[in-house]
Amino acid sequence: MDQRSWFHAELEDITREIVLLAAHVTEAIPAATEALLTGDLDAAQRVIDHDDVLDDLALDIEERCYRALARQQPVASDLRALMTAIRMVAEIERSGDLVVNICKALCALRAPDLSPEIRGVLQQMGEQAVGLHRTCMDAYADGDVTLARSLDLLDDELDRLHADFLEAVVRWGEDGSVRDAIQLALIGRYYERIGDHAVNIGERVRYLIEGELPVHGSLS
Repeated sequence: MDQRSWFHAELEDITREIVLLAAHVTEAIPAATEALLTGDLDAAQRVIDHDDVLDDLALDIEERCYRALARQQPVASDLRALMTAIRMVAEIERSGDLVVNICKALCALRAPDLSPEIRGVLQQMGEQAVGLHRTCMDAYADGDVTLARSLDLLDDELDRLHADFLEAVVRWGEDGSVRDAIQLALIGRYYERIGDHAVNIGERVRYLIEGELPVHGSLS
């Protein structure tokens, strides 16, 4: 196999591994939400422990990207593909860390007897976060710019749910534990940040396909 053939085969493998990495996170989000809603600490710990698998896979993908850069010295679209892959791995790994944070916050709750209102909004936030993550990865796997652009609207809905959740936590906190209310507020923030990372991935997809970074600087 010549160098160019090797490089493109390597790019295809890297893309498959990124999709696999994202699938782990996509599956972890509802697992963490279910653990949170049921107060299942054992399930939460399983999500936490599984993060080591994500970290190992993310490291492997990054190393493959750097080896490809060193061996091929790609230009133009090939270079964008590798740079996008490196940045996407970071975004996905951070989302995985946020899922772990949700489970750790559950373990820190002293009285996880949540009100029906809080439980309802949490369920919706979890579903919206999963939808965002799936959409951004579908956009990447299919090279779909239109799908990537749709992420902003999906994230707006998660932001709205986050605001509703904080209001519900404040009402619940008036009769409950302030410490638990703080943990719940953090949990809401973790879901909201998962959505932000999905939007960042969408911006990276647009950069990969169109060749220009967005002017608003959302990729910081």
